Amino acid sequence: MAVFILVLVAVFVLCICSALLRWNEVRYRKKGLPPGTMGWPVFGETTEFLKQGPNFMKNQRARYGSFFKSHILGCPTIVSMDPELNRYILMNEAKGLVPGYPRSMLDILGKCNIAAVHGSTHKYMRGALLALISPTIIRDQLLPKIDDFMRSHLNNWDNHIINIQEKTKEMALLSSLKQIAGIESCSISQPFMAEFFKLVLGTLSLPIDLPGTNYRRGFQARKNIVSMLTQLIDERRASKETHEDMLGCLMRSDENRYKLTDEEIIDQIITILYSGYETVSTTSMMAVKYLHDHPRALQELRKEHLAIRERKRPEDPIDCNDLKSMRFTRAVIFETSRLATIVNGVLRKTTQDMELNGFVIPKGWRIYVYTREINYDPFLYPEPLTFNPWRWMDKSLECQNNLLIFGGGTRQCPGKELGIAEISTFLHYFITRYRWEEIGGDKLMKFPRVEAPNGLHIRVSSY
Repeated sequence: MAVFILVLVAVFVLCICSALLRWNEVRYRKKGLPPGTMGWPVFGETTEFLKQGPNFMKNQRARYGSFFKSHILGCPTIVSMDPELNRYILMNEAKGLVPGYPRSMLDILGKCNIAAVHGSTHKYMRGALLALISPTIIRDQLLPKIDDFMRSHLNNWDNHIINIQEKTKEMALLSSLKQIAGIESCSISQPFMAEFFKLVLGTLSLPIDLPGTNYRRGFQARKNIVSMLTQLIDERRASKETHEDMLGCLMRSDENRYKLTDEEIIDQIITILYSGYETVSTTSMMAVKYLHDHPRALQELRKEHLAIRERKRPEDPIDCNDLKSMRFTRAVIFETSRLATIVNGVLRKTTQDMELNGFVIPKGWRIYVYTREINYDPFLYPEPLTFNPWRWMDKSLECQNNLLIFGGGTRQCPGKELGIAEISTFLHYFITRYRWEEIGGDKLMKFPRVEAPNGLHIRVSSY
């Protein structure tokens, strides 16, 4: 009897599940939408997407083509895996497409952050950001700070086992903080770093505002960071001292054509820290990993940097001419970004019903411009799964239309060259000072983020 009841319950549950799946599919079966599946009510196919990652995308593309519908990341979404269409979407923000990032990210990064705004506001905020990282500013103000920081950060690694993931995370955040707040960054770096790591986890979580959730912790971390930055701004105003750093530039409204409120200044700072942190830290870690696994590339890179050191005294810093001469270094950074795929794609949202690729996309739907597979296209990159920095020595590859490693259109990463300068300087001091070997056993994950869950440990010795 008990077995019979269990069977009945199981059949009943299966019928309910089948009915829910059927109801959700019918609910989104609007005329003009592309093919695809929508999964469960509320949750959609998010679990399968996060669990299977790239395989989920490949399977859906095999069934429905390169343009299909789904329900991921909390909302109905159109996934585009077509290179030409992706480029069109990124280049035509003014035609009814705006950023469509998850609520958790927008809540925690702030309503004035550059990813949340669009139109004239985005143009203004982007202009304010570009004024902080112009080629002249990088050469005269930021590069000396980066060089000084990297020398210090990489000091005393000899004969130590280090977690290179942890070190590059600290490097990316603290280097940016020094560029933003100058000498004052030292006094706030440790409490700031603890809160910032919580903030990052919060942006990548479901927006569930309950005690103990990453979203709640991330949102509270934002409040604490805002409090620290507000205090720093107030102290600077009270002292009336001039500071040659990013915060000083943002605060000089009389000299700056971009006049921002304190709220906008703080959101701009958080944006700078957040956008550079993930890309710089992860690219640096993965470059160390790939160079370890490919001795010939490491030998070529070391040759380039030792030649730079031979032209200098030990105390001489890296300058812009040195950066320009790092052609193979730049190739290593591009190839690392391509092969590791630090960013899988970008999200847009429709502001009106619009036609794309012969289909009608309803207002309010998100479009996931999935760029990951472009990085492994054998027509663009022969032997795409091979780490081959030499392919980037042909500068024309950087100019190809389908290169979306750093985004595209009006939202191409504004800090691209600054990030390359930071990673190049890190690699310069790392490979000219040290040799290293992996301890072994550390697992790497490539989706939804590139990370080593248990760290990436290496044994370092002097070169």
